[in-house]
Amino acid sequence: MQPAGFRTPLYYKFVRHPLYLGFIIAFWATPTMTVGHLLFAAVTTAYILVGIMLEEHDLIALFGDDYRRYKERVPMLMPWRKPD
Repeated sequence: MQPAGFRTPLYYKFVRHPLYLGFIIAFWATPTMTVGHLLFAAVTTAYILVGIMLEEHDLIALFGDDYRRYKERVPMLMPWRKPD
């Protein structure tokens, strides 16, 4: 089956991984940061970052130069930073 064409709808124009950004915000946004929650937030954030690296490797293999150009112009997680 042929993959659909590469598209960047809505939030994907601002960050490459808006769903992961939402999860990271949810994990770190807490009124009281306990040691247990800090450990949870840190480990899940690290897990997400590793997942992003693996996912982007697959996306480059699937979409090639289209994804490389997208990666050059859109930041990974922080909308106000330059792309990595």
